[in-house]
Amino acid sequence: MSANTYLTLLVFFFTLAGLIKFQTKTAQVFGATLISLVLFNLVNEQQLLSSLANPGLLTLLLLMVCSFALEKTRLLRIIASKVIVKSYNATWLRLFGVTALSSAMLNNTAVVATLLSPIRNNPYHLASKLLLPLSYTAILGGTLTLIGTSTNLIVNSLYIQKNGESLAFFSFTAIGALLVVGCGSVLFIACRWLPEIKPVQDKLKGYFLDAKVVVGSELMGKTVEQNGLRHLESLFLVEIVRDGYLISPVSPSEVIQLNDRLIFSGDINKVMQLSQFSGLESFADKNGLLGTNLTEAVVRSESVLVGKSLKTAGFRALFDAAVVAIRRDGESVSGKLGDVTIKAGDFLVLAVGKDYKNRSNINKNFIVLSGVEPDNMLKGWRAWLAVGGFVGTIGLAATNVIPMLQGLLVLLGVFLFTKILSASEIRRRFPVTIWLIVASAILLSYAMTNSGIVEQIEALASSAISANDAFIALVFVYLVTWLFTELVTNNAAAALMFPVAYSIALGLGLDPMPFVMTVAFAASGSFISPYGYQTNLMVFNAGQYSLAHFVKMGIPVSIAYALIVLTAVPIFFPF
Repeated sequence: MSANTYLTLLVFFFTLAGLIKFQTKTAQVFGATLISLVLFNLVNEQQLLSSLANPGLLTLLLLMVCSFALEKTRLLRIIASKVIVKSYNATWLRLFGVTALSSAMLNNTAVVATLLSPIRNNPYHLASKLLLPLSYTAILGGTLTLIGTSTNLIVNSLYIQKNGESLAFFSFTAIGALLVVGCGSVLFIACRWLPEIKPVQDKLKGYFLDAKVVVGSELMGKTVEQNGLRHLESLFLVEIVRDGYLISPVSPSEVIQLNDRLIFSGDINKVMQLSQFSGLESFADKNGLLGTNLTEAVVRSESVLVGKSLKTAGFRALFDAAVVAIRRDGESVSGKLGDVTIKAGDFLVLAVGKDYKNRSNINKNFIVLSGVEPDNMLKGWRAWLAVGGFVGTIGLAATNVIPMLQGLLVLLGVFLFTKILSASEIRRRFPVTIWLIVASAILLSYAMTNSGIVEQIEALASSAISANDAFIALVFVYLVTWLFTELVTNNAAAALMFPVAYSIALGLGLDPMPFVMTVAFAASGSFISPYGYQTNLMVFNAGQYSLAHFVKMGIPVSIAYALIVLTAVPIFFPF
């Protein structure tokens, strides 16, 4: 083997080792990989530029950016208010259906973030009986379409680099539907073993907030339950003042009327939740108290804050924000906040400054859950344009009327022109990590081809396995990809395993598609580790789960998932 071959293998294995060792620093590891490939001249300048501007990668980035607009509408909040009912089975089925369908078209992180609060604060069922199914369902729903999960789009980017054409929008749908039904059935049965974890009640007295129902309010004529007023996080509707009379306690069936004054008690940090209800004028909003821009966020596993105290991390300077409160495993953290060591999954309530929204490091460190500034919420024709434009563009691309890249580029222009999205917002939330992972993976694929490693994998596959044993190779690809997913996250697993799987297929003289699809589905099959998939981390602390709960529920779902994928892939994508 040549020196370049040894160098490329060294980079590949150091990348894998780095991802396992530094699970919270995926972007840094892949960044080091990209620099190494360029530094050692393992790729040329044209390949570097091609990796950074891969059409599939650009499509992925545009899709994620355009989806920011949907997060600023009330679409998912409206859906969320209809999910929780008295019957557990009915609630479970509604939650499963809504989450799976939403995750097929939207960012599943946004879907889970929107549904967290209604589930955690519903009056009928323990959150621990619903949150784990929520995360698993979001993962399953993401397998339904090309855009359902970043994993599929990363595989598509690598496929375009190899084949010059994109996977079809519905390439994943048939197998994805089997996974949703099959694994959903297993999950429904296994839910009887979910823990019954009672939330720790917050005994601290909250603030009182006075909000008036004004002319044109959408709340009028609907009950408290129908309006979702019982599902707000840390804000409780304790009284209604109507025509000088006090209604307390407030029944879920109480119908809201014009000029009602709704009295909420709870955490002032959550006051901005009321901005989602049109025609509900709060005292705080009217008198400018919302200028503090309080917001809630979850600390990402790759955040620079993990393992540091707020004081030593220099929090205020980093984010132009101050931490008002911390919650861990459903409990408030007492004591001096500045001395608390931050952990992945911690919930922070932030009081943000004027420059907060312009900081590019917010999305890298936090998953923002709530508290978007009221004037940033889309209303009226802008909200309709955001939803209609996104759905319309995806529909046209799915039916091959226009290329998805072209459609999303035009849509982004429309969003910027109509001020649905701002340049500062895009800059702050731009998915740099995803861009770096995919670009580095494509570049590594080029290096493996340049150094002859791809040819050697093909030769090894053809000599070690016959075409008649192709299924054994498929099982091998699935198991290694799945293992990487649980160890180094789904996106990294897809990026690392794609070139290997593609080379094995060519070495066997087979159509690469079965192996491509196996990598895509296996990389999304993270059900055992709370850290392998972002939605798992979000519900891990919110539901007060332990690692044992994930293992207990995840093993049967993972087995069902593997059996369906390995059975269905050869049927829908024959060797």
